[in-house]
Amino acid sequence: MKSIQRAAAALCLLVTTTVSFAAGPQASAPPGPVEAVKIAVDAYVYGYPLVTFDTARKQQTNVAAPDAEHAPMGQMIKMRSYPAVDNHCCAAPNADTLYTEAWLDVSKEPVVFSIPDMGKRYYMMPILSGWSEVIFVAGSGTTGGKAQTYLITGPGWKGTVPIGMKQVASPTGMVWILGRIYSSGAPADYQAVHASQDQYSVVPLSAWGKPYTPPAGVVDPAFDMKTGVRKQVDALDAEAYFKRLAELMKTNPPMPQDAAIVAQMARIGLVPGQEFDIAKLDFIDREVFKAVPKLALVEMGLHLKKQKTTNGWLFFTKGVGNFGADYLTRGMANLLGPGWNRPQDAVYPLSQKDAKGDAYDAEKNRYVIHFAKGQLPPAEAFWSITLYDSDFFFVPNAIHRYELASRDKLVANADGSIDMFVQAESPGQGKEANWLPAPKGKFQFVMRLYQPRKTAPSILDGSWTPPPAKKVP
Repeated sequence: MKSIQRAAAALCLLVTTTVSFAAGPQASAPPGPVEAVKIAVDAYVYGYPLVTFDTARKQQTNVAAPDAEHAPMGQMIKMRSYPAVDNHCCAAPNADTLYTEAWLDVSKEPVVFSIPDMGKRYYMMPILSGWSEVIFVAGSGTTGGKAQTYLITGPGWKGTVPIGMKQVASPTGMVWILGRIYSSGAPADYQAVHASQDQYSVVPLSAWGKPYTPPAGVVDPAFDMKTGVRKQVDALDAEAYFKRLAELMKTNPPMPQDAAIVAQMARIGLVPGQEFDIAKLDFIDREVFKAVPKLALVEMGLHLKKQKTTNGWLFFTKGVGNFGADYLTRGMANLLGPGWNRPQDAVYPLSQKDAKGDAYDAEKNRYVIHFAKGQLPPAEAFWSITLYDSDFFFVPNAIHRYELASRDKLVANADGSIDMFVQAESPGQGKEANWLPAPKGKFQFVMRLYQPRKTAPSILDGSWTPPPAKKVP
């Protein structure tokens, strides 16, 4: 935080040398400008997942009726295919699963979430709180393939759980069911997944067991449905950001472990359950607060840069999905994108630069990822390596291939090893089965391991690590 303190001090010096008035002393001395900015930066980082989740929620639910990528609050979002290559609604899409989601408000009434019999098909239904914590995971690797019914309750709910249901107690009113169902992408398989998706349901407890037609969604025509979630959140000024955070904390209260930061936030007028009024701060504080969003974003960005990479791959196997009081890592994770899984459910290594620290650029270079015999990504369910452009979207290419995965018929070398060719042009006849097309420019990878193997070789204990993508001489 030393960089933040220095920046705050410089801002305060600028304000006090150009303005001759400020609020007078008060009976209970508030923090000085430097300390106030530090508290505000900490508060910004602390609240980043909640504000990010709320923005994602609005963008996915701001419709009157369900469509291919949206649904009103309290209704299932059933994505029927992998995102099209020109679909830029959601960054870092995958070509492995069909998202099956729902945004819920359980602050006033519980919701019954029903999962059909999934048989042997892979699925994962993590249930997340508004603070981006995974509170429960139903899925192939956790609860099995049989039909299941859950009662998702909100903070302080004291009712009786109906027979045949399992309670999932959310500490927040906002809940995100961020489900995924595996599909090969073949038309017949899409149809089979659609049949399963149509049996998923979310229903208010008061309507359970009765004929129920969900109400039409309330559309806010002023809400930006095109700009990415991250850009919208990062564009908020300090006043708008903290007003939003204060409003959200009314139904999404802090956790018990947050007591220390809650006490600090109160010193700058940010109190859970109350409105935030920046006008109550003195003039200098209001001026230096203007820099808080940028300082906080820099702090999270620097934390990301400090993370260790292995062979050019960045991944986390401790604390992710259940961050606790590690607000900086939680904020950094949501800066990359909301909705992280627990490592035991899925790990997504990210590679934006090669092992030498050079950005990937297929206009200048060709690359190969070499897997020794028996060293493909160790996943109990399946794995994939997806290539994206610099904005985390699919790259158009002649063969319409956006990833290589465990379902692909990769051609092995004579010694049993496998080479994946990452380049703009075809690697030649006999090698195209292992070709991951890249743009003539910058790109990046995300590797996905669903149900990572728990015993060696395993990414969970470090006995397996992703190999580097090396430049071809």
